[in-house]
This record gives sequence, C-alpha cells and structure tokens, in this order.
Amino acid sequence: MTPTPAAPTPTPPRDELEEAELWAAQYLERNFPKIDVSKRSVNLTEIRSVIPPDAIPAIDEPRFLSLAEASEWLAGEAPVIAFERNGDARAYPLEILTWHEIVNDVVGGEPVIVTYCPLCNSAIAFSRVVNGEERTFGVSGSLRNSDLIMYDHQTETLWQQLTGEAIVGRDTGAVLEFLPAQLVSFREFRAAFKDGMVLSRETGYSRNYGQNPYVLYDSGGRTLFPVDEFSNELSAKERVLTLELGGETAAFPFSALSELVVIEAAVGGEAVVAFWQPGQVSALDDAFIIGSRNVGSAGAFSPFLDGERLRFEAREGTIVDARTGSTWDVLGRAVSGPLAGQQLTPLVSGNHFWFAWAVFKPETRVILESDADRS
Repeated sequence: MTPTPAAPTPTPPRDELEEAELWAAQYLERNFPKIDVSKRSVNLTEIRSVIPPDAIPAIDEPRFLSLAEASEWLAGEAPVIAFERNGDARAYPLEILTWHEIVNDVVGGEPVIVTYCPLCNSAIAFSRVVNGEERTFGVSGSLRNSDLIMYDHQTETLWQQLTGEAIVGRDTGAVLEFLPAQLVSFREFRAAFKDGMVLSRETGYSRNYGQNPYVLYDSGGRTLFPVDEFSNELSAKERVLTLELGGETAAFPFSALSELVVIEAAVGGEAVVAFWQPGQVSALDDAFIIGSRNVGSAGAFSPFLDGERLRFEAREGTIVDARTGSTWDVLGRAVSGPLAGQQLTPLVSGNHFWFAWAVFKPETRVILESDADRS
C-alpha cells in the first residue's frame, strides 16, 4: 500500500520568497532549468545541496549476469536488493548501489526504479510511471533530513526517496507507487530464485565496487548531515523493518526481531508477520563490505495462504508454521515440509535506520513482540 503523503502546505509565489528560500530557489533553478519552484510542499531551506546533480550517476542501462556468473565475485553474505515482478527476479548488490543509488530498469515488462540511500540505509523500489507517463530518474545531489532526493529527467521535479513524494516541481504532491523489495543476502536470493539475474559491475563507470565509501557509518551514532528532531525511542542507527497499512505506520526493530525471529502483529487492522534470519552483512561498516558485521535480513508478509491464516513461530532459530511444521525463509517461501514451494504475499516494507523513518513518520508504533492476541 502506498503511504499517504502529508498535505501540501500553502507556499508563497516565487517573487514573495524570504531571502534564504530565494537563494535556495535560485540554486535549484540553475541546476534544474525545467523545475517550477512555485510548486512545492516543503520549505526550500530544508533542502541541503551537497554535490552537483548526477555527481553520483544513476545506472540507466543496467546489465545483468546469471547467478553462476555473479557468484564468481559476489559473496553469499553480500547484501542485495531482491526485487521480483511478473516472474522476473533480479538482485541489485549494495556494493554497486552505494556508488550509484538509482537504477532505472524494466523488470517483468514494467518500468521501475530501484533505489538505495546509504545515509538512511533505505532500499526502495517504485514504478517509474507518473500520471501515465514513463519517467527516468537521477540523483539530485541534494538531501532532506539526510535522505536522498531524486529528480526525474522529464520535468525535473524533486522526489523524496523515503516517502516517494514529489516535494518541488510540477508534480508536487504526487507519490510514486511503492513496489515490494527486500534487503537480503545474495545467498538467500540465490536459493529463492533459481533463474534470478544479478546486476553486473559492468555499469559503464569505474568505481571501487566492493569497497565501502561510508566506513564505520553504520556503527557511529551520528548522521553525516543534520536532521529534524525524531523520537529517541530507539537509537538513531537501529535497523527497523517498517510498513504502513490502513493508515498506521509501524516499525519492528532488528534488536527484537533477531531475538524472536518471528513477530506476529496487527497493523492498521491487518494481520502481519515479520521474519528475521541471520546471514547478511552490513554495507556500511568495514572498509570492505565482505568482512563487515552480520546484521541479518527481515521481511514482512501477509500470514494468509489460500485464505487460511497461518501461525508462525521460531524453532531453534528456524521459521516454521505451527500447523504443518513447514520451514520458511526470510523471503516468505516455504522451503521444506508439506507446504514446500508455497509463497506468502510480501507487503511493501522498508529496511531503514530508525532516524530516517522516524523523522518522516513520527507517529510510528514500535513493535517489540507479538501482539497479545496474535491477531
């Protein structure tokens, strides 16, 4: 379900801007000649320009390898964004995405954008269709609350990655369609998608793929750039599995998930099950991704299968459903037992640092254990 955008706040016309916002508007207009700064849902001074547009180049013509070919250089514990559409499964290694942040792709016949903001550890996939028009996206070089701001080449509207919302430009107030994607290890992707493809390091650019340009960012308590105040219910860099259903936002901290493995809850009146498994390393820890600390993978799913509500539990660290004893993986697939081969419906969820989600979604409910009624 696509999160609901905040209601746009009235903004003055271009010629009535305060001095600080006027300077910001002039900067945007120099860098994005097509942008319409009179249409905006945020104060322009909230946008922090860090580097020139496209200094971090998006990948517009991605190439892909077979699992066997990718296994020659991609370790099993390496983090990848797993994305599947219409039977077409692809893995986007973070060792590439940390250097590019955006991949414009066509998956399962549909135009999509796969994005990663290292500063927020947010991996999100969207449709590239806006109001019936196909768009391509680039890295604006600007941030808001330390989160990637994207822009589309066709209108040069600015889009907030974490919320998917257009914040400045012609399409202000529009929200990109979120698509289910998951941060998992390459080993988990490889086991789940036998015919899956992997983004190639032949990107057309020369980068130190495999090295981490954000050494120790994961373990540090501070963000690189200032953010608005957010709830201190969790530490800023706590990883959280997030989702929004029925108008309610929720976050499952990895600290709780890694201990319990399975958490069942109701979010927005809908039943949800969250899984966690070890095996994925951080992309933002050591100088080289391989050798970094193990942070694990998580996913959120509907617990219904063919209309029947399944109940899940952890048995010696393994995910099983109570009725049949079938074993499930973190991608929501039954891998052994009577239900082997079955797939739970994935929910649109995110794997972010707490600060990144909480600053945009301050009303979030933190879920530390299964609901008492396991509804």
